[in-house]
Amino acid sequence: MASRIFRFLTPYFYCLALFYSSAALAQETRVIILGTGTPVPLADRSGPGVAVITNGEAYLFDAGGGMVKRAVEAWQKYDIPALYPQDIKHLFITHLHSDHIHDIAELASHRWWARQQRLSVYGPKGLQSYVDNMNNMLAIESDIRAVGTPPELVTDRHGYQAQATEIESGIVFSNDDITVEAFTVPHGQIRPAFGYLVTTADKTIVISGDTTYSELLAEKARGADILIHEVYSGDELGKQSEFWQQYHGRSHTSAQQVADVANIARPGKVVLTHILFFSASAEDIVAEVKRTYDGDVVMANDLDMF
Repeated sequence: MASRIFRFLTPYFYCLALFYSSAALAQETRVIILGTGTPVPLADRSGPGVAVITNGEAYLFDAGGGMVKRAVEAWQKYDIPALYPQDIKHLFITHLHSDHIHDIAELASHRWWARQQRLSVYGPKGLQSYVDNMNNMLAIESDIRAVGTPPELVTDRHGYQAQATEIESGIVFSNDDITVEAFTVPHGQIRPAFGYLVTTADKTIVISGDTTYSELLAEKARGADILIHEVYSGDELGKQSEFWQQYHGRSHTSAQQVADVANIARPGKVVLTHILFFSASAEDIVAEVKRTYDGDVVMANDLDMF
């Protein structure tokens, strides 16, 4: 009798297990790289962008040119509705260089199309002025589009306007699912420039932003599950002009310096992004890091998921 009952209930137990495993997957934090490029336009590398997906919500870090298109592609590739641009609510900016902010306007406009709450953008001093001017620019198109639109469809005539919050070091956002802490990083003459420490229920993620070697970043990344770090080929930098050698040396992180950071932090995985190849290959740069670091290192491509 007991065996017959067990066989009868087995399919139900199986379905229940599938339900709970699917629910667990939905809760699991995923990191999707939406752009790995630099100011140099490349077809296969959009401007910098990282999405952290937790509990069905997407939190984006940087908005380089092409990032929104990558979000759409990631939504379709991985079936993650939270990455549909109209449903993205929170964007964190590391600094105000063009290759990190070009798609703020694109993302804000999508929020208006959705007739939903406005996009919230967090970033360094100067962000408010940038967003104010961006909103003024977007008003021209919004006024044109509103002509002839039934009033009941325009619940917020100014929904395209992003809401900017200028931040300082410390916890800049927190809810039941995620905590975002900003910390300063050295990026040449750009002050402040931020990295981010992102903590969810199951993962700790550190995003370097644009930076040269930073002991503070290494400390923030100590024991992190994922360290997403910019990189350039130190082997190839010496072949560049004196100006670019000095500029990149003050503003960015060589592969050897990434290894130095990783040896302090010992994260679960180092993900290389914002890649200045010069004439090196992806394999060359990974090999440069691994000369003095024995942990897990991968070169990110757009749409990689971790």
